[in-house]
Amino acid sequence: MIDIRRLRYEEARRRVSELAAVLMDCVAGGASVSFMADLTQAQAEGFFSGVADGVATGDRALYAGFLDGKLVGTTQLLLAWQPNQPHRAEIAKMLVHRAARRHGLGKAMLAAAEAEARAQGRTLITLDTTPGADGEKLYRAMGYQAAGSIPNYALWPDGRMGDTMFYWKAV
Repeated sequence: MIDIRRLRYEEARRRVSELAAVLMDCVAGGASVSFMADLTQAQAEGFFSGVADGVATGDRALYAGFLDGKLVGTTQLLLAWQPNQPHRAEIAKMLVHRAARRHGLGKAMLAAAEAEARAQGRTLITLDTTPGADGEKLYRAMGYQAAGSIPNYALWPDGRMGDTMFYWKAV
């Protein structure tokens, strides 16, 4: 059974290790999500501790995806923007553990984040992803439009250069 939950600060803090385990698995699987192959559990936990702090300040909404009661996915809706961008939000770190893919978690987490964006008065969502990755297929299926790609934008976990595609969606 799939369950998508928006994590408040206290629960985010309690679940830092579980969230970090999902990040660790995605990086180990080669996902280009800002981290290199030598990512440690402590570094991943440090990242999610910072995310929890952002939840506390209202800068972001954090979602966790559960499959049969186990936390196996996460994404964020970034809400803090410059004064000239109060209408915009960004999807960040859409992560699903490799063992839990193809169950609809990504779609459900994305739908929850979009609903929150609308509730917060946002009318535009942006995101970036690796061209050809599973995430790109999901975003296109959910109505996101390609804005363009930048070659050699970021490194893959193994150090190779990789392109990034930017997407947008009016909500």
